[in-house]
Amino acid sequence: MNSDVKLDIKTRDEAEFPGPSAAHLARGGLPVSTGITYRPYWWEAAPRPRVSLLLPRQTDVVVVGSGFTGLSAALTLLRNGRDVVVLERGDPGFGASTRNGGQIGSGNQKFRVKRLIELRGRAKAEAMLREGVRMLDHIEHLIETEKIDCHFTRCGRFRAAVQPEHYEAMARDMEDLRQIAGVESFMVPRSEQQTEIGTDVFHGGSILPQDASLHPGLYHAGLIQRIQEAGGHIAGNAAAQDISSNGDGGYSVTTPLGTIAARDVIIATNGYTDGLVPELGRRIVPIGSGLIATGQIPEATFSRLMPKNRVYGNTNRVFYYFRAAPGERRVIWGGRVGRLANNTSPLAFRHLARDMLHVFPDLADVQISHAWDGMIGYTYDEVPHLGRTAAGLYYALGYCGTGVSRATYFGNRIALQLLGRSEGRTSFDDLVFPSFPVHPIAKRAVPVVETWYRFRDATKL
Repeated sequence: MNSDVKLDIKTRDEAEFPGPSAAHLARGGLPVSTGITYRPYWWEAAPRPRVSLLLPRQTDVVVVGSGFTGLSAALTLLRNGRDVVVLERGDPGFGASTRNGGQIGSGNQKFRVKRLIELRGRAKAEAMLREGVRMLDHIEHLIETEKIDCHFTRCGRFRAAVQPEHYEAMARDMEDLRQIAGVESFMVPRSEQQTEIGTDVFHGGSILPQDASLHPGLYHAGLIQRIQEAGGHIAGNAAAQDISSNGDGGYSVTTPLGTIAARDVIIATNGYTDGLVPELGRRIVPIGSGLIATGQIPEATFSRLMPKNRVYGNTNRVFYYFRAAPGERRVIWGGRVGRLANNTSPLAFRHLARDMLHVFPDLADVQISHAWDGMIGYTYDEVPHLGRTAAGLYYALGYCGTGVSRATYFGNRIALQLLGRSEGRTSFDDLVFPSFPVHPIAKRAVPVVETWYRFRDATKL
């Protein structure tokens, strides 16, 4: 489903409250009060929803987490006749589901095909890769059947080769992906790169024409609307504080708004997983992701820099990704969040402006209007997981930065598993879900590892 409707963006008057230019942000030294709006750009068109503070005393299923996983699971359950309550510690959708870049792939980008075969064996690798393609098809089907206007479009992805040797390795991997999973792709050499992206810093790249994009704020809002229309209950500021067996085969979930009894519980917290369920908490490490949005870019410049208006990424270990905002000549640029400042400081986003200007120096004078961050849920083996804990709680989480299609799909599948439906089975069901060795140290080590990867990217090691 393709939407050509232009968003009614409710941004501040940029002429009256100008933010800094990209060059100013990249240089650093800006005061905190720079005119940057420190919240997701997506919230301008999709403000956080108002929800009831009343909590039912009982329900069939409690879903902990109101991101794409939780909402997809809730909608599936409601469409199959179950009563559902979704609990969120803050405003619904406050986490990474409305804080990401809105790029949608099949989830196959974490491992090259040959490496995945080495890790999992050919049969399992093929099953996982083919299911990744179904994840992308699933989200398109859901958006179409539920009539959610969120600017979904199969725009294609350009993945840029940062080093010449990356191009050849990528070409081999794309061929492997075609053979094992039937994924369509083609290579663009550096001599033809300007047809895809207006920069000379890359060494060609690959095109995945079936990859897609959407407006994550509007997608999330559409899911909430469908859930509420189906009679589901979404409770904001209702963090699950404790989950215990209630003695009759169900669970009691304690929240600041009271205790609710449920036959089943689904944990859908991904990058915001904490100590509520220790078995899951030690299997997820949260990693910060930061994004910036530019102001409007002159049409001639925009058309030259992004002539095909795709979504974009690269082959760095610490990679960045970018795209245009739907219906606007703005760039949404993302990468890892800055470690030396809080998320309402220009210092936390300076490196994103530097990366953007390295690729697109013509954007030096363009305003930076928004900056925000969110948490990605990383697993030790870098694949997502779903299943049941020893206490019988269902879970789906750990998308490692490719969560738009994966979270939607896994939410649907874990709900079907709860319902005992055979179509809920996945190729991920029998994977061992490893804990992080010495989990507290693993969390603290993230900045060190990231710095080392950045050094290796810069020095071509």
